[in-house]
Amino acid sequence: WIPSMSSEPESPLGWHRMFGMLLMEFFEDSPYLVEIERDLSEQQQFMDVIIVRSRPGRMAVQLPDGMSGLNAHNLITFKSRHESLDTWAIKELIGHYVAYRKLVSKRNKLVPEDQFRMYAVCARFPQNVFGMVPWNERQAGVYDCLWGTDDIRVIVAGELPQEPQNAPLHLFSASSDLVGFGYGSFQQDHHSQSARRILALLHTTLDAEGFSMSFTKEDFEREYFKFMWPKLSPEEQKEALEDTPLATRLAGVTEEEVQKYFRKRAEDTPNSK
Repeated sequence: WIPSMSSEPESPLGWHRMFGMLLMEFFEDSPYLVEIERDLSEQQQFMDVIIVRSRPGRMAVQLPDGMSGLNAHNLITFKSRHESLDTWAIKELIGHYVAYRKLVSKRNKLVPEDQFRMYAVCARFPQNVFGMVPWNERQAGVYDCLWGTDDIRVIVAGELPQEPQNAPLHLFSASSDLVGFGYGSFQQDHHSQSARRILALLHTTLDAEGFSMSFTKEDFEREYFKFMWPKLSPEEQKEALEDTPLATRLAGVTEEEVQKYFRKRAEDTPNSK
C-alpha cells in the first residue's frame, strides 16, 4: 500500500490502476510489457541492523562517535573490511528506509521523517562514493553524506579515535592495532558470558583469515579463562584442567609451593598418616 497524501476523490478503480491500465493499452503492440501493482516483496530484503527506541530512558554507556543523535528508528548498513561502501549500497539503504517507514506507519499516515536516521558503518573510508555527492566531516571518522534530500551519517571505524566508546566499532575496522584496542577495551567494560562468546567467535573468524592483531589469541584465552573460571562448577573446573597440559597448569608454580600444597592437603585429610 502507498499512503495517500491527497484529498481528491478516489476513482472506482483507483488512480494508480487507471494510470497503469492506460499505459498497458498504449504499449499493447510494443516490445514492452506493462505490469500493474507488481508485488516487490517476492524476494526477501534484509536490513543489516535496525536500532529502535522501545521505551523512554537514557543510555547507561557512552555511544560510539557519530551515534549520539539516535532517533526513534535507526537503520544501519555495515560494510566489513572485505566490502566497500559504494553508490549501490547507499541506494539500497534508502530503499530499505522507504520500505521500513511504510511498514511501521499506519495506513494513510506516515511516521514523520524526523523519526528516522540512516547510518553507514564501514571499516575503510569509501573512496568510491566520496566526491560524488556533498560530504561534511563532523569529527574524526564521522561524516554526513547528502544523497539527494537524504542525509546519511557515515562512520569509518578505521578513523575513529582510540577511545573506549568506540571499541565496538574498532573491532570491525581493518587495522590490527584498532582491533586489538577494541578487544581490550570492550572486554573490560562488558563482562557478560554472551559478550565473551561473541568476542571468541570474532577472534576465531579473524584468526582463520590470517588477520594478525596486537591482542593475541593467547591474550584473549587467558582473559576469558580468568573471567569464566569462578562461574564453572567443580566438575567443569576439573574437566578444564584435564584438558590443559600439565606444564601449562604448573607454569609459575615453584617446587616449594607444590610441597606446601600437598603438606596442607595431607593435614586436612581425615585419617591421614
